[in-house]
Amino acid sequence: MTKKVLVGIFSLIPISAFAHHGVASLGAAGLEGPGAPLETSSSATLPEGSWLFYGKLDYVKWKKYSWSEFPDQKDEYYFWTYGIGYGIKPYLSAYMFIPYYTKKEIKENPSGGQYNFTSSGFADISFMAVLGYKYDKGFKLVPKKESLDDMMDWHFTTYFGFSIPTGDYNGSTVDKVRNDFEADMATGFGKPYIMIGQTATKQLVSNPRFTILFDTNYIKFFEKTYNYKNLDGSNKRYKYGDEFRFNTALTYRVLTVPEKKLRLDTSLEATYQYNQRDKEDGIKAEGSGGKILYGVLGGRLYYKSTSLGIGVKLPVWKRLNEESTQQGGEGKEKYRLIITFSALF
Repeated sequence: MTKKVLVGIFSLIPISAFAHHGVASLGAAGLEGPGAPLETSSSATLPEGSWLFYGKLDYVKWKKYSWSEFPDQKDEYYFWTYGIGYGIKPYLSAYMFIPYYTKKEIKENPSGGQYNFTSSGFADISFMAVLGYKYDKGFKLVPKKESLDDMMDWHFTTYFGFSIPTGDYNGSTVDKVRNDFEADMATGFGKPYIMIGQTATKQLVSNPRFTILFDTNYIKFFEKTYNYKNLDGSNKRYKYGDEFRFNTALTYRVLTVPEKKLRLDTSLEATYQYNQRDKEDGIKAEGSGGKILYGVLGGRLYYKSTSLGIGVKLPVWKRLNEESTQQGGEGKEKYRLIITFSALF
């Protein structure tokens, strides 16, 4: 098999958007290397000494229900994420992400009619470190260069991330028209969250156009006390439910034009998500949490050291804790539109 080194290897950073925040994951692809889906993390690291610039939009359109049952309904969310990464070593990459969120809700006005409640602003900045390794007659760190044969080995990453509370966790949570506390409209958590994850990637030897990927991660949140006052005069305390995810994907290289360094992939993904209940003043909140299975169909176009990915994400199965009351929660989307762009220098 050809021993040439990958051409134009670069990383892509899908962002899995939550109802209230986004989390970074990694992927990479070369002109002839393994594929990178949109939501599932790949097991690639950045080339040593290279910089990655990244942008992503996760647009969410929520299903609407009877206004008599839901006097306030989430309308649409825009999760923008901007990122920069650096290859410290061939096996170690570091990233910083700056999200910007816009969340729109339509509510019934107590004095009659409807009005829009919109929360918009920069969310919490987050950081991530990724350690890459492979299995080739034993586990070893990812070397500086790999042939196409080497790239077909099982590759893995372990990643760790955390945020710092730079977003607005107080003002954006309060609808001043009705004096409602709206934790899911916040653009910040007020406390750091931490995440740990693991990926596995395998390009099929029998048909190298196919790549299979696995990715799992866990996110831990911490309770925050807000300025918002309860009826008894105490300050509101809120904790977002911890989250567990397991994703898998299959990508297929449809087209390769080496002289133009052009490549086109399609991807099919299944992403499972378990959300614990949120806690409000120490009590498990009704209408929160559950299990959701999403399907994602997308494609990615590579040109030289840039890539553009587009896909649609739909809930295909769900078991929410109080489904009839969770309009605007994960699993109740009409659809999600995902667009990503990345460039490596």
